[in-house]
Amino acid sequence: MERVRQQYLESEQRFRVLLESLPKVAVQGYDRERRVIYWNEASTRLYGYTAAEARGRALEDLIIPGEMRESMIEAHRAWVDEGKEIAAEEVELVHHSGERVPVFSHHVMLGEHTDSPTMFCVDVDLSDQKQAHRDLDFAKRFDALTHLPNRTAFEAELEEALETCLVRHAGLAVMYLDVDRFSEINDALGYDQGDRLLAQMAGRLSEEQRLTDLISRVSSDEFVLVFLGVGQRDDVSRLVSKVQHAMRRPFLINGVERRVTAALGVSLYPEHGTSARELIRNADVAKNRAKMDGLGGLRFFQQHHYDELVRQQHLVEKLEQAIEREELSLHYQPQLSVASGRIENLEALLRWKPSDAEAFVSPAEFIPLAERTGLIHRLGDWVMEEACRQQAAWKQAGLTGIRVDINLSGRQMLRANCLARFEACLERHDLAPQDVGIELTENVLIEAASMVLEDLRRLYHRGVRIAIDDFGTGYSSLSYLKHFPVTSLKVDRTFMQDAHLRPEDRSILEAAIFIGHRLGLEVVAEGVECAEQLTLIRQMHCDLAQGYYFHRPMAVADVQRLLETSELP
Repeated sequence: MERVRQQYLESEQRFRVLLESLPKVAVQGYDRERRVIYWNEASTRLYGYTAAEARGRALEDLIIPGEMRESMIEAHRAWVDEGKEIAAEEVELVHHSGERVPVFSHHVMLGEHTDSPTMFCVDVDLSDQKQAHRDLDFAKRFDALTHLPNRTAFEAELEEALETCLVRHAGLAVMYLDVDRFSEINDALGYDQGDRLLAQMAGRLSEEQRLTDLISRVSSDEFVLVFLGVGQRDDVSRLVSKVQHAMRRPFLINGVERRVTAALGVSLYPEHGTSARELIRNADVAKNRAKMDGLGGLRFFQQHHYDELVRQQHLVEKLEQAIEREELSLHYQPQLSVASGRIENLEALLRWKPSDAEAFVSPAEFIPLAERTGLIHRLGDWVMEEACRQQAAWKQAGLTGIRVDINLSGRQMLRANCLARFEACLERHDLAPQDVGIELTENVLIEAASMVLEDLRRLYHRGVRIAIDDFGTGYSSLSYLKHFPVTSLKVDRTFMQDAHLRPEDRSILEAAIFIGHRLGLEVVAEGVECAEQLTLIRQMHCDLAQGYYFHRPMAVADVQRLLETSELP
């Protein structure tokens, strides 16, 4: 019997040593009356009581929350008296400071069938895990920079608000705000400063909220605000004015005042939609229309805006397949010598006639779409290839001495190898640099990177004709002209339109031609549509003319017949 008792004491001692060797596991021992008889160091760290402070105190008076006391006492008695074990579980117990501590609590009963049973509580701190879950939940629901609800959480809040509006027959307004030129702000100030601006903006927009309103940062520089309980346009306009006024005040970034503008789009419930996504989408559509109006634009949603957006998206989808379906073609418009009337050059103009349509889609419509979507690179490559192929075919047919000019857009010029691809295309079709020219707008030249300008200079010295298209409609800074490797100016048709009727337009046209000649450039007048205009530019000694008075853009077969019957240079 003594040997059994000694083994029991040794076993208990080993158990206590084991408990002390677990620095992150809080272990407490309680007697039959739930008074503390054991309290390890980890328990002190977890609950804030020293062993001396805890010893002798009842469990329910020490770390058990008030709402759990009765059930805990009953569970302990049921184990001692009836052998019903307490299940391990996650619970929140009470720290010395009164704060709740999340733990996973497991219980062990020693001496269960004796007069002095001892219950040990083994508690594992779950604070880090709970915090990680809270952080994850925050990240799922809130924007880390502004601490505003993210798009997903915001849509859920808006859906709840819409249910309330439905029951109360109340109105609601959704405002989509997009900071103008934010990428330029980031480039100029750096991303840290851009983030500070957005954080300040979030705070300022939140100040314009009423307690019932909602706000979210839905993307980098875009916010959505919801104004609840507004039904009249006047009420909405007043709230919009408050937001506009808040945005006009300068933001202080590193001690420097910065002024920004934002495009605003507004949709109304139930007029413009009955779901969160529909209202946000329509406010976004209105915002995009507002951006077209210039900095700080404001638009209320109109259904035709969305219809037009859907139509344009449908056009983009069809345009993506236009090359494979052989729906593209080049038409050519002649440029004639003002002095002799002979055809000197041809401008290649892209045309698109979908296979399921009866008419051509206007280039004024599909070219900007191609620019915005990046399809312009594929279209531009096709134009380059087709123009060179056709020029090679004409030369082989003996129609020589006519240059074909192609247009390169600003988006194309952003691609580093654009001009290299042009040179490769010339070589592939065995064409000389003088056979195909390029036209660029002055804005493209001014914004071009130094490497692009170097490529242009190389082409210039090889003999490629380089024209500034739509001259006079862009920056029009004469100081730029002397730095650009160009050979000709194409004066925009807007200056030609009324030059024979209005003296001021005539003066601008004459000045443009004079400047071009003084710089040693060939000058082309676009948009010549009547004999009076031709007489005028002839008096001004303009070099070339292009317009409906002579020829409209023509299909290849028509151009070829014209070239075969015309006197060529």
